[in-house]
Amino acid sequence: MHNGCNGSFENGKQIVNKVRMMGFAEQPIPMPLEVKCECGESFEMTNFEDKCPKCNMVYGVTPCHAFAATNMMPAGINY
Repeated sequence: MHNGCNGSFENGKQIVNKVRMMGFAEQPIPMPLEVKCECGESFEMTNFEDKCPKCNMVYGVTPCHAFAATNMMPAGINY
């Protein structure tokens, strides 16, 4: 599933599970990023795990990939 920064994830649930397991979920990402949610709302993602304020879709990103919003993946509503 994940091998350092060279690994890849199949879906957002795997990413969120990984950052939770690593203890990074509530830590701030290096630079807040604008995320366009699946519901159409845009919000500023500030932590490795964050949630859309409109629909509660949970998004995650690993520390190695927190430099671009395109690396954020949805895990599910209230995941």
